[in-house]
Amino acid sequence: MSQAEQQRKQAGPGGSSAGAAEAPASPAEQILSSWIAADPVSLELLEKARRIAATNSTVLIQGESGVGKELLACVIHYLGAGRDEPLVKIDCASLPRELMESELFGYERGAFTGAVQMKRGRLELAGAGTVVLDEVATLTPNMQAKLLRVLEEKRFERLGATRPITLAARIVALTNADLEQAVEKHTFRQDLFYRLNVLPLVVPPLRQRRGDIGPLVEHFLAHLTELHCRPTLKVSSAARTLLESYEYPGNVRELRNLLERALVQCQGAEITPADLPDRVLQSSPRSMTLEELERAYIAEVLDATRGKKGRAAEILGISRKTLLEKRKRYGLD
Repeated sequence: MSQAEQQRKQAGPGGSSAGAAEAPASPAEQILSSWIAADPVSLELLEKARRIAATNSTVLIQGESGVGKELLACVIHYLGAGRDEPLVKIDCASLPRELMESELFGYERGAFTGAVQMKRGRLELAGAGTVVLDEVATLTPNMQAKLLRVLEEKRFERLGATRPITLAARIVALTNADLEQAVEKHTFRQDLFYRLNVLPLVVPPLRQRRGDIGPLVEHFLAHLTELHCRPTLKVSSAARTLLESYEYPGNVRELRNLLERALVQCQGAEITPADLPDRVLQSSPRSMTLEELERAYIAEVLDATRGKKGRAAEILGISRKTLLEKRKRYGLD
């Protein structure tokens, strides 16, 4: 279980009375339980995010596509003091450039042709919450300048207005681009980079936090079996070894997608290598660590003994207590 999920359970609503239906999870609970942190790298990242959440400073989250930057931004929001305030997301890459300014700042009635009534911008709608600027590197030079001014002065005006509005929300910027390189190429303002880079976070690719793969597999399968109305599925030890050795150029998003494909194709009670895409089967094997080898062997023995712990411990040459400890350590419960 991730530390975020443990916190959610500890800080969540009180237990329901016997026989009462469990209340549906709130958006905050869903977000916090979705951030899976088992690898030491992810646990360190989560601890940094928890410290950042206690502030209201600007955050810059960088990382490859599919690593979970937006989810981490949501985790920071829901761990912070403004968790009950709005969480407003803006996809800078998909919004038409001509609409970006009016979407961000809002406008007064009559500010331009078609502005028949006043509209609040997303910076204003966020209140004292969080504004997530996804793919901030795609902003035009003009919008970069306007965003810089907002960050420096902590205020802005609706289009066509003269009365400034105080910025109360925290800004969290996300990008899969190398902003320092973009600054060198003069495609991103250096002064804006420094304004955004107050509290930097880098989400490592999944291949650099392999300890998360097993827990992520279980997390996604639990969600996907419910989504597709399928009974609980297991993952064979051979399939698990392949999943934990694959490089994941698409990161966590790719893992979820290939698990959904495997679940739909699976005809039995467990996912096997035959259910995995060719790119996983044909990927070059990497050298496994001693811990990975031990985990794979224990999983294989447990599969062979159908979960009989005493017999498995005997085959492994360890005590039942040691087996239980290793099962817990490797997430084989």
